[in-house]
Amino acid sequence: MLELAGVGYAYPRRDWVLRGVDLQVRRGAVTAVLGPNGRGKTTLVRCAAGLLRPGEGTVRRDGDVGFVPQARTGAFAYRVIDMVVMGRARQVSIFGTPGREDLRAARRAVERVGIASLQDRQFPTLSGGEQQLVLIARAIAADCPYLVLDEPSTGLDLHNQSRILTLVRELADQGLAVLLTTHHPDHALHVADSVVLMRGSTGVRSGSAAELLTDAALSELYGLPVRIITYRRAGGTGRVIVTEHDQPVSPAAPPLSAGLPR
Repeated sequence: MLELAGVGYAYPRRDWVLRGVDLQVRRGAVTAVLGPNGRGKTTLVRCAAGLLRPGEGTVRRDGDVGFVPQARTGAFAYRVIDMVVMGRARQVSIFGTPGREDLRAARRAVERVGIASLQDRQFPTLSGGEQQLVLIARAIAADCPYLVLDEPSTGLDLHNQSRILTLVRELADQGLAVLLTTHHPDHALHVADSVVLMRGSTGVRSGSAAELLTDAALSELYGLPVRIITYRRAGGTGRVIVTEHDQPVSPAAPPLSAGLPR
């Protein structure tokens, strides 16, 4: 299990970005981190991944973490397969070079995310969605039980957003523990088993998606009326999130903490 206990972080000469965060990321499940811009979502997942050292509290892991940043075109035109092999850095000695097993692991990873046909392409020539899949494959190649993704669907069209979300859900169903940030609460509604709502440095709540993805909690979080609508579809029902962009949240709306676990 990946567990955060009382975690806090402050950048130099700034107030605390987050404090008192308690979170458990379980294998076989997706945990989504939601909140407005600048509320510490990326800081939280970077602490979880071991890229930042918390100023207080502890982070415990029983395995390595694969971190997937937002896709950005690199300055060097590496082939896709070479990018994915880089994920094997932990398995290669300091003065060594990737071997046959590292290449096999990379090829298994590109097949797992469905981009085997792209492995000889140069990374900068790919679309944003394809680049994001390459970065996920690189993390998978490392054979880590935990996968942390920072805004994996940013800048992607609807098709590629769906492609990434479907892959995330499949990876969790195959036993990985997935922690991701998103600006889209409907994405959390679609794939998450648990969520973290971040209003501010001390306004952090975590729990099951069923408990925290509610009209009242999301309206308070984003500062405008949010509604979750259930609709009929072939084979059952679905849910979608809608907002009223021209309406402020009523002062009478219940606070985020009302009825939510601490």
